[in-house]
Amino acid sequence: MNSYNPFSLDGKTVLITGASSGIGQAAAIECSKLGAKVIITARNEERLGATLDSLEGDGHLSFPADLSHSEELDILVSGLPEIQGFVSNAGFTKLLPLPFIKENDLKDIFQVNTIAPMLLLQKLLKSKKIKKGGSVVFTSSMAGLGTVTYGNDMYSASKGALCAFVRNAALDLASKGIRVNTVCPGMVNTGILDSGTITKEQLNEDMKNYPLGRFGTPRDVALAMIYLLSDASDWVTGVNFVIDGGLTLK
Repeated sequence: MNSYNPFSLDGKTVLITGASSGIGQAAAIECSKLGAKVIITARNEERLGATLDSLEGDGHLSFPADLSHSEELDILVSGLPEIQGFVSNAGFTKLLPLPFIKENDLKDIFQVNTIAPMLLLQKLLKSKKIKKGGSVVFTSSMAGLGTVTYGNDMYSASKGALCAFVRNAALDLASKGIRVNTVCPGMVNTGILDSGTITKEQLNEDMKNYPLGRFGTPRDVALAMIYLLSDASDWVTGVNFVIDGGLTLK
């Protein structure tokens, strides 16, 4: 039997934020299947425990934390072992037409989606928790690359900032042998209807914009993250990796 697998994560420890649901949860599960030791963090301790129970293999760790608070970032980083991979996935959105945007909403979205991920990477680097050969993957969005929808101004801006940051960070860290990339998904089915802000009819209409005929799944995005975390992407850095079911073809 041929065991060759350039996407293997054997011997790697990977930190994943926002791992209690959706893309972060799928990334944790897929990383564990490929041999990584996974360290997961999120605010919801109960759902984080469910993710931990879903992981294959041994040695995984769970750290409940609210990474929008600087002191909790410090506590998380101080408790980490050396890691070879970092997936920054925590984030949220709030749809509001531009005239109704409030300063507090804008600050909250940027704190979680942009500032906390940047600060966490900075703290990981300063404490020397990521060494040469490490890979950093941020979850951005097609919204961060200019795909627009009504009321999505704050989220788009927060993710656009992340896309720009990643390219600069990749240049800064290239001499240290650390790669930095984003994944930029189109619409991913993570319980979209549960929020009550969009109807099934609206979703069906939006799906017509996707040539492959469906929205993405968390696993679709997680497998792209696997590529970027693995040695298979050893010559890839500073990339905003589009995963959009063909959305940008139209």
